[in-house]
Amino acid sequence: MPGARRRFAPCGVGGLGYFARVTPDEVLDALDAEQRIVAAALDGPVCVLAGAGTGKTRAITHRIAYACQSGRQQPRHILAVTFTTRAAGEMRGRLRALGVEDVQARTFHSAALRQLQYFWPRTIGGAFPRIIETKAPLVAEASARCRVNADRAAVRDLAAHIEWAKVTQAVADDYPAAAAKAGRPSPAGLDQAAVGRIYAAYEEVKTGRGLIDFEDVLLLTVGIVEDSPDVADQVRDRYRHFVVDEFQDVSPLQHRLLTLWLGDRRSLCVVGDPSQTIYSFAGATPEYLLGFIGRYPEATLVRLVRDYRSTPQVVGLANDLLRYGGGEAGRQRVELVAQRDPGPRPELVEYADEPAEAAGVADSIAALIAAGSAASQIAVLFRTNAQSQSYEQALSEARIPYAVRGGERFFERREVREALLLLRGAARAGEPRGDLPSQVRGIVTTLGWRPEPPAAGGATRDRWESIAAIVQLAEDFIASGTAATLADFSAELERRAAAQHAPLADGVTLASLHSAKGLEWDAVFVVGLAEGLVPISYAETPEAVEEERRLLYVGVTRAREHVRLSWAAARSPGARAGRRPSRFLFGLRVQGAPQLGRPTGERAADRRASRRSLPCRGCGKPLREATERKIGRCASCPATYDEVLYERLRAWRLDQASAAKLPAYCIFTDATLVAIAETRPASEQELASIPGVGATKLDRYGSAVLEMCSDGG
Repeated sequence: MPGARRRFAPCGVGGLGYFARVTPDEVLDALDAEQRIVAAALDGPVCVLAGAGTGKTRAITHRIAYACQSGRQQPRHILAVTFTTRAAGEMRGRLRALGVEDVQARTFHSAALRQLQYFWPRTIGGAFPRIIETKAPLVAEASARCRVNADRAAVRDLAAHIEWAKVTQAVADDYPAAAAKAGRPSPAGLDQAAVGRIYAAYEEVKTGRGLIDFEDVLLLTVGIVEDSPDVADQVRDRYRHFVVDEFQDVSPLQHRLLTLWLGDRRSLCVVGDPSQTIYSFAGATPEYLLGFIGRYPEATLVRLVRDYRSTPQVVGLANDLLRYGGGEAGRQRVELVAQRDPGPRPELVEYADEPAEAAGVADSIAALIAAGSAASQIAVLFRTNAQSQSYEQALSEARIPYAVRGGERFFERREVREALLLLRGAARAGEPRGDLPSQVRGIVTTLGWRPEPPAAGGATRDRWESIAAIVQLAEDFIASGTAATLADFSAELERRAAAQHAPLADGVTLASLHSAKGLEWDAVFVVGLAEGLVPISYAETPEAVEEERRLLYVGVTRAREHVRLSWAAARSPGARAGRRPSRFLFGLRVQGAPQLGRPTGERAADRRASRRSLPCRGCGKPLREATERKIGRCASCPATYDEVLYERLRAWRLDQASAAKLPAYCIFTDATLVAIAETRPASEQELASIPGVGATKLDRYGSAVLEMCSDGG
């Protein structure tokens, strides 16, 4: 057998140990029953739905090793596709440990680039173009050509929108229609047509200079494989068997390339978890994973359900989170079954305000470290990067080392450094009029900051959140009763920045929920779980809200033993406790959950469960889709809502959107307006219970909507 006489190390639970000779049976013996089915299913397409911590990487690497060691497949004819270079390197290491050397484990871009460089002289000719590392300079130039003044944050957002358009295969002329269809809000207050013009100008600048970007690598590879039969034949002769990891994150462009690589063959194994789909904003879609059996009816479907990472208590919490989810991803979710010994019960803690929450988390982390836990095995996860400031401060004061993953430390961010520079200069020039928070707000408006947050997420929102945190620190500074001059506040910020810049190693990880995916720790603190943060305020559609639920699920499943969820009733000390806990927390079986209360006298979990089986008010049939459940009728039945009120709401929404220079759906979606006209809410509590009406929108538009719904409206 090729490569059989190699030593290999154990990997994952139930490792094989050290062997002088690896046989196919030994490869299979290291797997559980479901993993073994994956490894042995070498004929035809295979779809693996693998829950968090169930050993999916182990299953597919042993599948490849079994195929090679049994002589069923040759290593050089196998292409294993991953989504990160780290994952590709890990897969290659595991395969070497199993005695397999020549399998190609690459990302989509790496595999495509290798092919493009090889076939370029034959198919296109000339020197291979330079690949740009960042789109920002070209996007800035394209914006200027279109007479759009875009700051750094807006340029980053525009670059992200261009990337989304290219991976979803939308050309510049089609961008406005494609973005509107996807419900994608435009960045930096621009309309979709303006984004489309900047996209077209970007392509002109790039092409005129003989440059390509990373999306072009995939597009050009698609082009040469699609248009050159000899190239397609050569590629398909080399790669005859495919394994694709994280298949729920495949974009339309990546799927198109994979289809071309595969041709009319069926030797394809895909692995993914629909419950970990959290990158739709970047063009990823789970539809290829969820629809795999529909495209390949003969495929073998395997569910990996045995969770080897987390304790039964953590697994139970993760299952609870998804139990009340909706959509196709929710229906095809994997119910995890814990394999580890029991551990501590997850906790849910309410704090009076954000500083108290940060201090409480720091105290709990200090207790874990004192009990023997390594700081590097503890993580604090939050929804937005701006939330890191409070935890950086609290950990610094507790002398606990930490590291920010996937982003800069708070005081290292460009917008924060710019704000501190302005504050320092204003303090030296003399105290402006007004109280400290008013002074700070007036100073940071010169950076383009406004009291109202941007309508959507992205770099512009991140920049706003960071500057808003400076304003909040000023308000907290006043509330603390300390000296309240601008000079004192500026000096306090400098002191905090100096303390948090100290180089630290092997510390607690601070990370956003998105950047935590693929990682794991012994203890995880998921913080800031209030409405408006989780789900985030701009998650307006049912699909966006469900993705927020999956994001929280990803955070919880990073923990091996300890999980603590927390939220704060107010943002700052002494402020009104007007926040509500995240809707995802109701019904969870965790210590502290009963303190959340029951707003309508019944468990929110029971309410959600009953909602899924609501009958149509017209025909009585069960309502299956989220939009149908929202308005209480199926699509085939006539409307039962107040059409006069609906039209009044639409006219009001148009006025609001025009004044704010936003798309109408950013105020309220049509489905939300229908639900309002259907129920005619008479109080803020009734209005807040309608999907699509979050805390921010309730504060901003609630009184106007309730007035229109009243008899005298």
